[in-house]
Amino acid sequence: MSGIQRPRALPSGGSVNRPRAEEVAKAIEHSILKPTATGADMEKGCREAARHGFHAVCVNPVHTRTAKDALAGSAVRVVTVIGFPLGATYTEVKVYEAMRAALSGADELDIVMNLGAATEGKWGLVEKDLSDIIAATPRLVHKVIVETSYLDMRQIERAVKASLSAGARFIKTSTGFSPVGATVEDVAFLKSIIKGRAGIKAAGGIRTLEQALGLMRAGAGRLGTSSGVRIMEEAGACPRP
Repeated sequence: MSGIQRPRALPSGGSVNRPRAEEVAKAIEHSILKPTATGADMEKGCREAARHGFHAVCVNPVHTRTAKDALAGSAVRVVTVIGFPLGATYTEVKVYEAMRAALSGADELDIVMNLGAATEGKWGLVEKDLSDIIAATPRLVHKVIVETSYLDMRQIERAVKASLSAGARFIKTSTGFSPVGATVEDVAFLKSIIKGRAGIKAAGGIRTLEQALGLMRAGAGRLGTSSGVRIMEEAGACPRP
């Protein structure tokens, strides 16, 4: 659209503003979201998160209590996804899902916005959907997944506006289930329109240290990835089991 442009990619490599391994670890939300994930997978992922000092694990609602119990005594937080991965369910169902996750021990919620309403330009509906969920779980940290690959730049701006008006503390790029995941360009664009009013979580396709560093330099404070262990190995920070 005229007048709105995504910022160009930032240069990769080099040591300018290069986050340390510890900073990368503290940004990682260790994703355990495969539909076939078992209780054993949860426990393994939680051990990895605690061992590496990740910020959080990110799990489907049914695994919230398992993750919370497995992380007892650690500083790792539990993030539960809501309306995942399509965002296309009733608001009252999302509200119940969020409240149940809170009761099961979730610290943070990653909420998929109503993408169909967004593409139709029904921004009042998008905001109401989000605000009902956030109001029902006031003690939790809320991140809204806007799924940038499905939206044009003007729609992304409107999605950010609706999310912030609803009370979101973070904007998240994607579920990781869309055709395109996190990009440096989209993170930089989000940063340019959020202007410090919320944090940014990049997610989807983050598999290497180089990707993680590029996204953090662009403005991402959180990284959703199932490759956190590999990234820390690349960073040379691989504690013994």
